Amino acid sequence: MRMKHIAAALLALAPAFPAAALDIDQYLRAHAGVNSASGGQTCFGLAGAEAKYRLGNECGVYGELLLGQRLLDSADGQVKGYAMLNLGNRAASSNAARPQGGWDVGLPQAYVAIENMSSLGGATLWAGRRYYKRESMHLTDFMYWNPSGLGGGIENVRVGGLQVSYAFLHDDRETMPNMQVGDTASRHDFQLRGWQVNPGGSLELGLTLIHGNGGEQRHGGSMITVQHRQKNVFGAGDNRLVLQWGTGAGADNGATGDTANGSDVHRLRIMDGWQAQVTPRFGGELLLLWQRDTAHDPAKEKTWASAGGRMSYGVTDHVKLLADIGHDRVAPKHGDARRLTKFTGAVALSSGRRYFDRPELRLFFTHARWNAAARAAAASGDPLSAGGIFGTAFRGSTVGLAFENNW
Repeated sequence: MRMKHIAAALLALAPAFPAAALDIDQYLRAHAGVNSASGGQTCFGLAGAEAKYRLGNECGVYGELLLGQRLLDSADGQVKGYAMLNLGNRAASSNAARPQGGWDVGLPQAYVAIENMSSLGGATLWAGRRYYKRESMHLTDFMYWNPSGLGGGIENVRVGGLQVSYAFLHDDRETMPNMQVGDTASRHDFQLRGWQVNPGGSLELGLTLIHGNGGEQRHGGSMITVQHRQKNVFGAGDNRLVLQWGTGAGADNGATGDTANGSDVHRLRIMDGWQAQVTPRFGGELLLLWQRDTAHDPAKEKTWASAGGRMSYGVTDHVKLLADIGHDRVAPKHGDARRLTKFTGAVALSSGRRYFDRPELRLFFTHARWNAAARAAAASGDPLSAGGIFGTAFRGSTVGLAFENNW
């Protein structure tokens, strides 16, 4: 049965669940606009950068609906089933190689969990397909730590004051589109969280071990993640300082990357992200990132650096001013460095004046500038390419409306 038929069937069955036992979590964003070259809304991203600054820079429509159903209560925990449907038009896809037009319906999560097991100190056993312990930076939506997939495991086992988790996952082209047809990989994910190392600060450690199952030309790999989470930095907000080191197929974001990568392929990532509601009216985020890829093949070597931030100021209880600026630089082993700078200013009608208050309806203006190297590296049809909507120009703008909500 095709994925969209499964998703449609689950959506049709949702009203049949007892309302008192059904947990619902929803997200929706929608964008529409025009650009300075007399076309529709355009989004700006740099080739080789794994994320883009998203305010006024997300195209199309995307939504998620997560349903959680209590199936059984017992003395040793609660059995729950989860299913997530997502829907997006292809303008919302981050994959520039995909044909535009049409809609995609998916089932990114479908799993069963035994939660709050008293015999395991409140731990959870789970099996299925799920978003597993994802970590992202909101202003770029960059999933820098994302070991999601199909498998099972045990999470949040208390050992002293720590929480220990283990998951075994199976990857193939269905779960990891960058894998070749017929290739599979086995992935072990170990995590330790809650290690209090200073007042308000804790360490979180992750280890991913991957075994490639696609023959002599396919390889495994590993990734180590060290994250320090600090509360109340300068009296307001939270900070995450991240160090990641990956090799081979582990040179990704905690998931299985390219299994054609041998042990010569390495990735080092250092990132710092801060977010805060500084006053009842003023909030914001800041991001600094540096990532270095090395390999025997010069085509796989590059350095990606990114810096940016977003601010929000509540003029009234329901009107906010927003501003976002970000700069990305990608330097390949051979060739000139690519650069993209993007700025967005917006006025928003919101349910509240705080940074994360939603729903929010925004009127935005986005302007981007890039260099010749960025244009040369852009995929055919990309807005930055010579064959794109802006032609041989090195700048472009969009004006539009955006709606975002989560329930």
